[in-house]
Amino acid sequence: MTVFRSHLLIPDSCLSRASGRFLTFVLGVLFCGFALPASARITRVTITSVQSPTFGGATFGNAGQYKKIVGKAFGEVDPNDPHNAVITDIGLAPRNARGMVEYSMDIYLLLPLDLSKGNGKLFYEINNRGNKLALSGTFGSVNSSPTGGNDPTTTADAGNGFLMRQGYAIAWSGWDASVAPGNNLLTITVPRVTNPDGSSITGRALEEFFIDNSTTMTGALTYAAATLDQSQATLTVRNRYADSPVSIPASAWQYADARTIRLLPAGTPFQPGTLYEFTYPAKDPLAAGLGFAATRDFAAFLHWETADDDGTPNPLGGGLQYVYTFAVSQPARLLHDFLYLGFNEDERGRQAVDAMLNYLGGGSGGFFNYRFAQPGRTHRQHIHRWYPELQFPFANQIIFDPVTGRTDGRLAQCQATATCPKIFEVNSENEYWAKAGSLLHTDSSGFDLREAPNTRIYLLSSIAHVPATGAGICQQPRNPVIPDPALRALLAALDEWVTLGLPPPKSRLPRRADGTLVSPLPRESVGFPHIPGIKYTGVPHTGDLYDFGLTSGTLTVVPPTIKEYAYPALVPRTDPDGNDVAGIRLPEIAAPLATYTGWGLRDGPAADDGCDASGQQIPFAQTQSERLAKGDPRLSIEERYQNHDGYVRAVRNVVRRLLRERLLLLDDAEQYVTAAERSTVLH
Repeated sequence: MTVFRSHLLIPDSCLSRASGRFLTFVLGVLFCGFALPASARITRVTITSVQSPTFGGATFGNAGQYKKIVGKAFGEVDPNDPHNAVITDIGLAPRNARGMVEYSMDIYLLLPLDLSKGNGKLFYEINNRGNKLALSGTFGSVNSSPTGGNDPTTTADAGNGFLMRQGYAIAWSGWDASVAPGNNLLTITVPRVTNPDGSSITGRALEEFFIDNSTTMTGALTYAAATLDQSQATLTVRNRYADSPVSIPASAWQYADARTIRLLPAGTPFQPGTLYEFTYPAKDPLAAGLGFAATRDFAAFLHWETADDDGTPNPLGGGLQYVYTFAVSQPARLLHDFLYLGFNEDERGRQAVDAMLNYLGGGSGGFFNYRFAQPGRTHRQHIHRWYPELQFPFANQIIFDPVTGRTDGRLAQCQATATCPKIFEVNSENEYWAKAGSLLHTDSSGFDLREAPNTRIYLLSSIAHVPATGAGICQQPRNPVIPDPALRALLAALDEWVTLGLPPPKSRLPRRADGTLVSPLPRESVGFPHIPGIKYTGVPHTGDLYDFGLTSGTLTVVPPTIKEYAYPALVPRTDPDGNDVAGIRLPEIAAPLATYTGWGLRDGPAADDGCDASGQQIPFAQTQSERLAKGDPRLSIEERYQNHDGYVRAVRNVVRRLLRERLLLLDDAEQYVTAAERSTVLH
């Protein structure tokens, strides 16, 4: 089968692999009178602080106490090696005396004081916009309420200590060049690229300001303006995504400086509930795609090397058995592109990552490997639609796409080099409504795909992208259901798959074949009930196809031209309560007290557009008479469970089933049952 690679991400010169591999980690060694070339690697590690022990000296099972190491890693890549030449503009980046392109990044590690007591595995969380999420939620805090934030230090910051009790070494590193340093955020420093004569590269760039408050006074630009001539820039405003943008005259805005705009007269706030798009000539783009190589090479360094070029020891000794990544949302999309571009193979042909647990990645990549990249952008129904995120290929399988006329798949490269990791793709319902997540497992016509080798896909039923309470900017109270127990069980299953060869739980996802993956309109196809006071528009993030005028990673049509809604965006079918039928139904969904949705609608000027990452919680009536008085078609809590014991019994039955299916761990199962017993439901 012929595989056509995207001209956007992979230059023509990189379509085939060199037959040989550069030797790595060899400096100053001569063979037959010639110096062996050095390849991409971490060249130097500097440690700025060590806390030993950390977490107040707490002990975590057999792994004992942990220490914290904070510092920087310095690396370099060969821009001519096919492994790296896929990085947009890498050929225009400055080089050192060895002809290599350099970068540096923040690193942060939590390790057992005695590495021999660890489990020999690295839990490598790929940070989200510089933030560490694992310990303040899924794999740390008891109730998913952040404690230690980006610098976990105290005993309380360790929370339930899940990862430490398992004996994992834990690591983070910077990769996102758009993250500003400070506040314990992780960032990476990469070079700016220039024209061959050293002059600044310029080009059109787009900034979208989505305003959800009344206090925003300025708009920050990701890249400096190449000129402050307002006639070369355009500012527009609209309320809803479907509205036509309205131009704001130059007399109503100005550059505050080359990196900031503001409205006039001075002190005028941006209007809440609005979308502003600013198109302008920018200069000095970054080699942002180096974040892929840095992620690859840090994993390889921790996995295999014993020391850096200066002899500074690898904190993990280079004796790891396995490297697992965990990523939430933005970095999960990064890892989609990481695999697509072939970055799971280092320059020595070694596999960098053994397994990936991707949460909330949908079927998307991101605005990562482009000229004037903006890694922080994320498509939803209301925001960031004019950025190159949703592009074929979406799925792991290699398939033909009649829309683009290409045959490709996200795993095509790693399959060709036998460097694919084992992969769990886990999504909330929100990814289906807000990010066309169905494209992860359907073809361009919306039909089910066969499962790709060494992959599993799981829907966490009726869960939002981000759990929250209160209405916020939404029409209804937001969905608070926490996904963490399922994710902990899935990490355990992924580990058993890698280390023991034990097949993991089967994929749990909505499918066209069984009628659980459907079009959002008409409403009857979804089955969402007519609940008094709850609006249903059925407007998802459609499968947009834009013309960006892409040339070797450069967007030449900014803003893009929309060509057509080319790809079907399908959503999970619901039961009569409005909760998803397919997927992993946690006790809140399988023994419900409310309808929970992964989608919500905005309030205010942008009313009825999608409420971004939020879902809804729509409580059931307590009694039959109460629901009949409201005209609510959903059974009341009393009708469902009769009494408190009936509710506890229902929760216990759900928990037992999830335990049997290896979709819940015993500790979490016990907590669910205890919470049900202590609840006031029908008491």
